[in-house]
Amino acid sequence: MSTPSVAALVLALAVVAVVAVATRPRGASTLDFYLAGQRVGVATNAWAICGDYLSAASFLGVAAAVYVSGLDGAWYAVGFAAGFVPVLLFVAAPLRRFGEFSIPDFLGRRLASEPVRLVAVGVVQLVILAYLVPQAVGSGITWQLLVGQGVAGLSPYATGVLVSTAVVAGLVMFGGMRGTTWTQAVQFGLLLVALLWLAATVLGEGFRYGDAVRELSAEPLTTVVTGPGGTELTTEQNQIHPDGSATFGEPGARYGGLGQFALIVTLALGTAGLPHVMNRYFTSPTGAAARTTTVWVLCLAGAFYALAVMLGTAARALVPGAVADHPWLADLTVDGVLVVPEHALPVLGRVYGGEAGLGLVAAGALVAVMSTIAGLLLAAAASWGHDVYERHVNPRATQRQAVRAGRVTTLVVAGVAAGLALALRPEAFTSVTPSVVATMVTWAFAVAGSALTPVFVLSIWWRGTTAPGAVAGMVTGVVLAVAVFVAGSLAAGGLLREVLVTPTLLAAPAAAAVTVAVSARTRPPAGVDAAWLRMHGTAADRQAERLARLTVQQGAVEPAGRGASVRPAAASHRRGRRARR
Repeated sequence: MSTPSVAALVLALAVVAVVAVATRPRGASTLDFYLAGQRVGVATNAWAICGDYLSAASFLGVAAAVYVSGLDGAWYAVGFAAGFVPVLLFVAAPLRRFGEFSIPDFLGRRLASEPVRLVAVGVVQLVILAYLVPQAVGSGITWQLLVGQGVAGLSPYATGVLVSTAVVAGLVMFGGMRGTTWTQAVQFGLLLVALLWLAATVLGEGFRYGDAVRELSAEPLTTVVTGPGGTELTTEQNQIHPDGSATFGEPGARYGGLGQFALIVTLALGTAGLPHVMNRYFTSPTGAAARTTTVWVLCLAGAFYALAVMLGTAARALVPGAVADHPWLADLTVDGVLVVPEHALPVLGRVYGGEAGLGLVAAGALVAVMSTIAGLLLAAAASWGHDVYERHVNPRATQRQAVRAGRVTTLVVAGVAAGLALALRPEAFTSVTPSVVATMVTWAFAVAGSALTPVFVLSIWWRGTTAPGAVAGMVTGVVLAVAVFVAGSLAAGGLLREVLVTPTLLAAPAAAAVTVAVSARTRPPAGVDAAWLRMHGTAADRQAERLARLTVQQGAVEPAGRGASVRPAAASHRRGRRARR
């Protein structure tokens, strides 16, 4: 165990804990606990979304995917970053203008249907669990490298999984969305500092990205395979040109042409259906602020992923030459190639910054993991606490009871995710995936992009969407995504497997088609025009609609006494304007 490394981790956690305590909600309302009172500014929300979104799959997984498969791994960075383009164009502003607490809440109210809400809750929980597990896996891998020791007889990996989930669950229960927003913003800052330091260090040591790619591409790409006989190096076959070997700087190390396209589509569509990311847009004060926030996120995420791709390449080029000078690398490599690709950035940190460098990078990795876990647990709490408990289990619940239900949900979901992560052995996946963390997160993107995004976008942009159509679309998306993925996992390989293991390319169009077909045969809910105006009307349109509604209400209360009920109605509309603008 390295004292400087552990000290860096403790310092990072202390900063996060102080921020959580200082920004905790003062009240016990569900609006404060789930949405931070809908008063989060543009810059703060953008940094918090990045802290929420740039998870272990981004910090550890993208660099690991690039390290092990070169250009094919860079498609993860492209897909993750590109996902915010459809969010910017089609989702952010209308979603915030409509308001509500969560994706199920939005769909349930937009389509005036409790079955839609409950089906959406089920899909959201599946996405959250699929996203939570790889975050916990990433925390175990990082703890294993950083601390190297377990607690109470547990392995280092198991200790990392349990410690990270327990700490984050406690912070979320204590701080709610307000505390989580600020801790996520600070966590992204720490993460960015770690990446910038590492990038500046390797560049200062003479690393040049273009030269490194040319040198690495001059020989076949090799990877470590773990089997019954131990670990060994194998040469990757080019998936686009099967007669040749794969190289670092050319596509085809892991995916054929269609497989690469399917991966990018899966990641790009999945972003708009991620509950922990979309819920953050409900915290913006206005629709315009939500759109501006997304522009900030695109810039910050683009810079982050560019650094991650460069550093994954740097690890591939520099680690083999460092083995002779750093004997500890012998336990982590086979002929200079890392056994666990997710160790790429922490190893670079230790090679060029000693134990303190390892501590900074590994602390950044754990901070990234915990930040995303926090967002996912809050999304789970909103779905169960608001959409199920408040509306179905205990409709007369007080604000305190509703918040308590959300906190209990946080503990339960964290425990389930930790249990699943403990059942996995990350090293068993290295022979079939470029990065176990990035690949597992892709499964969550696949379910979200197949089941939620098509219905979500249609509900925003097509007046004819109906509740039966939405239910049919979500069920179709989930069933197809899971079935196609299982079929792809069982396939021997080749083009068929590449497409099937990233099923959104097939499942999302099918879900959209089913939604449209069923909606065309059923009746849209009442109040479609009002919902449309809330989402898409100009400011003048929305003001005119509010004034007309207020006039009708004034007329209705006139006989009871002029002015007696007008002021409360006007106050209600002012509150509605602030919440839905």
